Amino acid sequence: MTKPAKRKVLFISADQWRAECLSILGHPVVQTPNIDALARDGVLFREHYAQATPCGPARTSMLTGLYLMNHRSGRNGTPLDARHTNLALEARRGGYDPTLFGYTDTSADPRGRDPNDPALTTYEGPMPGFTVGMLFPDHAKPWIAYLKGRGYHLPNGRADAYKPRPGFTLPPGRGFRAIPTIFSDAESETTFMADTFLDWVSVRRNENWFAHVVFLRPHPPIIAPEPWNMLYDPAHMPETPRAASLEAEGAQHPYLAYKLSRIRPGDGYDEHNPLDFARLSDLDLRQLQATYYAMMTQVDVQVGRIVDHLKATGEYDETLIIFTCDHGEMLGEHYCWGKQVYFDPSFHIPLIVRDPGMQATRGSQVAQFTEAVDIMPTILDWLGLKIPHTCDGRSLLPFVAGSTPPNWRTEARWEHDFRDVPDQDPETALGLHSDECAYAVIRDGQYKYVHFAALPPLLFDIRNDPHEMHNLAGDPAHAGVMLDYAQKMLSWRLRHAERTLTHMHLTSRGVVALV
Repeated sequence: MTKPAKRKVLFISADQWRAECLSILGHPVVQTPNIDALARDGVLFREHYAQATPCGPARTSMLTGLYLMNHRSGRNGTPLDARHTNLALEARRGGYDPTLFGYTDTSADPRGRDPNDPALTTYEGPMPGFTVGMLFPDHAKPWIAYLKGRGYHLPNGRADAYKPRPGFTLPPGRGFRAIPTIFSDAESETTFMADTFLDWVSVRRNENWFAHVVFLRPHPPIIAPEPWNMLYDPAHMPETPRAASLEAEGAQHPYLAYKLSRIRPGDGYDEHNPLDFARLSDLDLRQLQATYYAMMTQVDVQVGRIVDHLKATGEYDETLIIFTCDHGEMLGEHYCWGKQVYFDPSFHIPLIVRDPGMQATRGSQVAQFTEAVDIMPTILDWLGLKIPHTCDGRSLLPFVAGSTPPNWRTEARWEHDFRDVPDQDPETALGLHSDECAYAVIRDGQYKYVHFAALPPLLFDIRNDPHEMHNLAGDPAHAGVMLDYAQKMLSWRLRHAERTLTHMHLTSRGVVALV
């Protein structure tokens, strides 16, 4: 392996991207030629999983290397304890100035802050340690200002920007979400993000830099500019796994029934969409999927622009490039939309690592289970920096070099905290205390076990039931499997319980610490 003289990091994260949605993996619809090229020049991790949902908790695990049970920022709006280190803070120890383009959805620790501090009015703050190149929270003000400068009338800001284009006539065979945006592809938030980063990096050719570039898409609202709105034909969408009816689907579990009861127009999933997401027509269901896939291809084009720039400047062979996302998307499976339910599509996400110094493993694919907590130690390892012993993840560089690290995990795990502190909605609907609104999952190549704090568990035979249609938790024939996986989960939690000081011991000689 030849290490480059300059060492740069490009950490790209999309939002709400399903793992299988890469054409290199044989997806029947979506085309991602630029990300495919990156995978052929790097290593693709096929069984990579998010640690939590929604966005804030998922990104917190990715950037701190901690499981949810340790960082405890479980909701968009739950403060992140300021004592935790993170990827940006650790990179600074190596002389880097990690710069954020996009968002991390980090909720500030309120202790020690004045109650009037504006940081306490939003969950969309930047992760401590990042220099902000451009913050892109929900209001998207930098982009809205750009659109206004181009003559768009947007008195309501982002809400106006995503309105469907007035007067557009839908052609036959197209659903509501084929109506395009009022802005063009060149003016889209996706192109705007790439342009902003390219401006920044254009004057840093001879520097070591570290950039975290976050694309909003394919996160809702599911609406695309021309020509992306017509890129994929709804008639060509794959089948959507679901029960025969909404009611039959909800019978699987009380939490699923609760989530399905909350799918309604105006629920925030997809702005300006008048449709009932629980009872979509087949055409509108397929059109939503087609537009979702099109937004992925739109992101792919911008990733290609960024890679092309790095190649043109000679920086491509100096830069560690990572492409991943925060969490997945249900996309109508099980009648669900978004990511806050226990099924695999909410948590199974893409990961590509391209190490410029690795030649022999280019184009390889890794089948072992990897997790979002592995990102932080991987980047720190590549930079030659110490990995904090608090990290729950491990470096993926041995895989990138062609070997499997010893004692590697044989399953993926994730958690979801679904409490609602302000409104107490799930608590009231399900008769739970806020501390009971949680579940944890362990999933390997055969079974998937879902343990709720105060609701019935679930068990799926993933090998024979990959779409998780049949809950086996009540089957006496699987009682032994249930016990085995419950014990695995308990052992996992015991091994990974918070350990900031547990590897230290005070003695008469002073502090003894494990390295």
